[in-house]
Amino acid sequence: MSNFKKQSKPRKPRETEMHQANFRLKDRVESLDVLEEMVEILDDGILIIGVNGDLVYANASANTFCYQINPEYFEYNFVPPTIWKICQKLINNQSIHIDNFIIFDEILLDNFKAFRVCIRLLKLERLAKKYFLVIIENQYKCLENQICMEIEQYNFTPRETEIWQLYRAKYTYKEIASQLHITINTVKKHMKNIHAKRRQ
Repeated sequence: MSNFKKQSKPRKPRETEMHQANFRLKDRVESLDVLEEMVEILDDGILIIGVNGDLVYANASANTFCYQINPEYFEYNFVPPTIWKICQKLINNQSIHIDNFIIFDEILLDNFKAFRVCIRLLKLERLAKKYFLVIIENQYKCLENQICMEIEQYNFTPRETEIWQLYRAKYTYKEIASQLHITINTVKKHMKNIHAKRRQ
């Protein structure tokens, strides 16, 4: 007698199982749509760049920042040379564990605008390739939001608000006075009131 058992035919998926699989696929697609929408409305710029320099993804904020960094030569699907040079630091530095290393840098456009750049080289488990994840933060936008909260919290007067905004932007008392066409003593007087409110 043969010891081999007759192989059973593959079982067809039940209708309920097919429905469950469809629901899981639908939930996954909806989750990806939600994730993409959330990334698109972030104030921070998000770039995904291949190790060959090709731009894989950029959200709306990243496109805006890239234009400000490189207005004369900007085009979509283009990585500004300033950002790519920072990415190359990760590739060229052989003394670090690249997969776990994060590099920070700053791009200064002028006295009023600076971008903080955070770059990490990632290797995704399901893909053989590596990609740069680049996060661009508008430092002055963050500062502006913080100043607005402080103005509301301490109930500054309109003049105190003007002085505090310039002071937080690292203006000297002399520069504040020149900007607002007031004396340095007036600036000192308002700053004294501002500090008193912040101590309360």
